[in-house]
Amino acid sequence: MSVIRNILNSRFSKDGNFFNVLVQILGFKPKNIFHYKKAFTHRSLNKKDEEGNAINFERMEFLGDAMLSAVVASHLFKAVPGGNEGYLTKMRSKVVSRKHLNELGKDLNLLKYIETNIPTDQFGANIHGNLFEALIGAIYLDRGYKYCRRFIYERVIDPYVDIEQLEGKVISYKSLLIEWCQKEKKGFDYEVYEDTGNDELKHFAVKLRINDRVVAKARATSKKKAEEKASKRAYYALQSKIK
Repeated sequence: MSVIRNILNSRFSKDGNFFNVLVQILGFKPKNIFHYKKAFTHRSLNKKDEEGNAINFERMEFLGDAMLSAVVASHLFKAVPGGNEGYLTKMRSKVVSRKHLNELGKDLNLLKYIETNIPTDQFGANIHGNLFEALIGAIYLDRGYKYCRRFIYERVIDPYVDIEQLEGKVISYKSLLIEWCQKEKKGFDYEVYEDTGNDELKHFAVKLRINDRVVAKARATSKKKAEEKASKRAYYALQSKIK
């Protein structure tokens, strides 16, 4: 343990502020602060314990993801007694969507406390959600299921889980459109190609065809974003038929 303590000694201990920050974020006092330090350690530091195991937030993230999913699933199971497996799975996906977790991580300003050798402005948007899940994993290891469940209810379920609103929330227009095409036995194709525009960042353009007819076009900085953007435009163009 002394070796791990030395490895994890960081700016948190130097400024003496990390414990107070945790209390404000968690709403309770942590018992073992080292779990939380691991949750904010990036693999770029290449830290290892005395047995050679990597020390970074990725394992915490895995655990936190599982705990978050379990608590949300339990809540939905009780809140919607008539919901079947497919319905409950979709609802859970909306609550724990990457976009929502990123927003939660941003709201708590978790990126401010990460220890890394990479400039934080070089991280993608998902780092916020990853740290949020890692924090949940640390809570579970530190204080167990009861405190972990309480944190998830206070930060996720109570303020954001409204069944009626969730039912109308679309998390992937592409998935929704593909599901509709398959149900209606319509052919579809996403033709994606690199855009040769004058933008500083490389862009991709997409043409979405349904039954060989172009129904939407879009461009974005990634193929995935371009496809989703085109799908959203197609959804609103075909909304009366899809609903």
